[in-house]
Amino acid sequence: MDVASYLAAAPEARRPALARLRELCVTELQGFEESIAYGMPVYVRPGGTEAEIAWANQKQYISFYLMRTDVRDAFADRLAPHDMGKACLRFRNPATVDFTLLRDLLRATSQAGPGRVC
Repeated sequence: MDVASYLAAAPEARRPALARLRELCVTELQGFEESIAYGMPVYVRPGGTEAEIAWANQKQYISFYLMRTDVRDAFADRLAPHDMGKACLRFRNPATVDFTLLRDLLRATSQAGPGRVC
């Protein structure tokens, strides 16, 4: 499966938000490799072995995985009001996805250079 097939298989109501999320990842993570791993789209830094960013269409929400602990720590104040697990930011309603925050997280990840992932 590739990312285009993953998107095509997503529910129609979520597809626009997921497509926009993918566009943000491709734009902001220049040079990162996009693939499917663990059943979801992932983004790996060139020469890297671990995904730093991933996203998924879950049963109850759209999830955005931010595996870089340094970036999460730097954005702790902006992440605090959101439904956030250890590395998973969850949006129950596609209309409430905070694309500005996601863009900023992607930019910070890209600009940070290689780093530790959880």
